[in-house]
Amino acid sequence: MRSLPTGSAPSLAPLRDRIHAQAEGVVRACERKSAEEAAITLAEARRDADAITERAVQAGEAAARSDAAQRSARRRRAAHELDLAGRESLRREIEDRVVARARMLRTYPAYPRLLASLRERAREMLGPDAAIEEHPDGGVVAASGTRRLDLTLPALARAALGSPSEEVSALWMP
Repeated sequence: MRSLPTGSAPSLAPLRDRIHAQAEGVVRACERKSAEEAAITLAEARRDADAITERAVQAGEAAARSDAAQRSARRRRAAHELDLAGRESLRREIEDRVVARARMLRTYPAYPRLLASLRERAREMLGPDAAIEEHPDGGVVAASGTRRLDLTLPALARAALGSPSEEVSALWMP
């Protein structure tokens, strides 16, 4: 490679300035293009981030609704179970009281007539040959062959409580 002759620098100055200006123009064009591409990439990244955020919010809301529904269902079930347990406890207490009161009928002056009526009912249901015995809790127990009939005062009291009459059903319904 040969060096330039002495004194040629001033004559090359306009060429150097033009090359320098062209290079600066190329640099500015590259910077503009890079800035545009960066702005496009940033806008796309923001749109993607917004979409991801929106999907995450929707998923979080759906999960929260599902969790709330499950908690609500658990609470309703627990409340229902407490209600049922309370009703069953009340039912047992009422049954115990009714059975105790039914046993007290043995001390009433009309008990012999009730006993005679129960014996007659047993004969009607099992026949005239039925074996009928008075029960210690009051009332009678009857048998004929393989058939057995419980007409004791506690059994009759429980049967009355289990009847579908409106009066008795109202005790167990809300």
